[in-house]
Amino acid sequence: MTEPVPEGPDTASGARKRNPYLDVLQVPGALPFSAAGVIARLPMSMVGIGTVLMVQALYGSYAMAGRVSAVLVVAQALVAPQIARLVDRSGQARVMTPMLVATTVGLLGLVVAATLGAAEWVLWVCAAVGGASQGSYGSLARARWSHVLPEARRVHTAYSLESALDELVFIVGPVLATTLATTVIPSGGLLVAAVVGGGGAAWFLTQRRTEPPARGAAVPADGERVGSVTHPDAVRLERRSAIRMPGMPVLSVVFVGMGVMFGSSDVATVAFAEEQGVKGLAGLVLACFALGSMVSGLAYGARHWVSPLSVRFTVTACGIAVGVSLFFFVQNLVVLGVVMFVAGFAIAPTLINGNALVQALVAPHQLTEGLTWVGTSLGVGVSLGSWLAGVAVDAVDSHAGFLVTMSGGWACAVLAVVALPGMRRRKPYTAATP
Repeated sequence: MTEPVPEGPDTASGARKRNPYLDVLQVPGALPFSAAGVIARLPMSMVGIGTVLMVQALYGSYAMAGRVSAVLVVAQALVAPQIARLVDRSGQARVMTPMLVATTVGLLGLVVAATLGAAEWVLWVCAAVGGASQGSYGSLARARWSHVLPEARRVHTAYSLESALDELVFIVGPVLATTLATTVIPSGGLLVAAVVGGGGAAWFLTQRRTEPPARGAAVPADGERVGSVTHPDAVRLERRSAIRMPGMPVLSVVFVGMGVMFGSSDVATVAFAEEQGVKGLAGLVLACFALGSMVSGLAYGARHWVSPLSVRFTVTACGIAVGVSLFFFVQNLVVLGVVMFVAGFAIAPTLINGNALVQALVAPHQLTEGLTWVGTSLGVGVSLGSWLAGVAVDAVDSHAGFLVTMSGGWACAVLAVVALPGMRRRKPYTAATP
């Protein structure tokens, strides 16, 4: 994998001496859209566990809770990339504003249906509406960074910052959702996700100055220059969906394995905390997972790496497999918290490298779609992991759920290792084609 071109001396001599995160946040408009993006992403850490807690409390079944949560996440995974393609063509605000309304209606409808004890299929419908319209605000924020920052190193820093903010969301979200669902009302987590997350999304979408320009639906004729690519075969690639670009399918499958780990750990942790008689602490334990990831992500992003990106991605994916293997030793909630904190160290660097690979593999006008594909692949894995862990917990106990978590981490590493030779040979899409 070819590394990004280093920055020029003017950029390196001044801004690089400052804190790199403060440097990128001082770009005009960057701090407001990044802050709004954090709030807009709050539902991604609250909706899954919030749905599990609400349905399990009201219906008494982890398996059903996993199914309803899976419907929501699968709906998002199937539709979000198509929404992203529309965003690339028509602009973020124009596409996402009506989607935000649909998301709010779907999530609030899910709360009302569950509270009234509606049939499971009714919950599925509401979950599908709420999930299908969510889009991916993390992808939208990263697309804005790529628009406002011309230098590769600063984009790396910005992507690392966004990954750390993702983890911050996963620290606050599960704790908040669990606390509300177990001490206030079962639907408390979903209600806050819909209202607060919706407010953050609205704030994000009203910031038009940093919004990337719409690319439009037109595609240049064969042989016409597209970015720095002039070969007719490259133009043919322009017409493809981002998921069909070379290297993207295997990268997305690796993210599915990561998602299985995340989704199953949510369900298994809630069940384990309930077995220990402290169900209300499940969110705090899950926050340890995200805290370890956030710490490592900030450290990783503050440094400029010269090793091949594909190799770094594989190494950190293998680190995930090592970390999840520690779940074998979990016997109480304190040990689980420590294990999750340590296992989290490899997560953010893997996500950072994966998102950077997307930028290298897809055409510039496909960036939002490409980032959304890996994000939704993660979501598919989350839904699959939630369902598998729910079945395992209902059939055996929480340790069976953690076995699903470990399987997801191991699969992620194996897939990354298998894909490494091809990824190392793959040249960035924007390289000139002879």
